[in-house]
Parts: sequence; C-alpha cells; structure tokens
Amino acid sequence: MNQTAKDAGNLTGRIFIAALFLMAGIGKLGAGYAGTQGYMESMGVPGILLPLVIALEIGGAILVIAGLFTRVTALALAGFTVVSAVLFHADFSDQMQMIMFMKNFAIAGGFLFLAANGAGAWSVDARRA
Repeated sequence: MNQTAKDAGNLTGRIFIAALFLMAGIGKLGAGYAGTQGYMESMGVPGILLPLVIALEIGGAILVIAGLFTRVTALALAGFTVVSAVLFHADFSDQMQMIMFMKNFAIAGGFLFLAANGAGAWSVDARRA
C-alpha cells in the first residue's frame, strides 16, 4: 500500500469511527435529551452526567476527525465506550444487548488502535509535530 492510500485510510477510519459519536451526541441534544436522561437514570446512572456525555461524544468526535490530541482523546473514548457497554448493554439474556455489548468493545478496540498508532500524516497532530 502506498503512503497516500495509507494516509487516506487513516483519515477515513477516523471519520468513520468518530461519526458514530458525533451523531449520537447531536442526537441527545434537543428532543433526545429527556429520553436519554431518563434511560440513564433507569440504569442507575445520574442524569446530571448527560452534559458531560454529550461534550465527550461531540468534542471527542471533532478532535478525532481533526486528528488533534488524538491519542488521549481515543483513550478517553475507548474507556467511555467500555463503561457504556458494561452499564447499559450487559444483559446477555437479550441477544440485541449482547450484540451492542460486543459492538462497543469492537469500537473500543478501534480507538485503542488509534491511541497506539496516532492519527497519521493527514492530521493536526502531524502538522504540530
């Protein structure tokens, strides 16, 4: 694989993995806020934490897409994703919840790859180095 293809793959991968969090964070604003807060509280998580969740999802996604502070942001999002899996998707008697649990761990794995390898050449981190 040539360097241009590798760089394009790194950027595309960052966009794909971050898009999930960007859309989730945006979806929690406005009409989705109360429902998400209620769901969090029904699972024993204080609803007052929702603004922090939204900030991490939207802010983290933007940082990953831009490739700024990529390693630390990817670690934070990996941790958040694992905690979310454990708190909200650990009902293994429900096949859909098991799938969601495994999806979260796969996403966390992608973020760990990003944390280990960095954002690549087409990133703000690379320009700052």
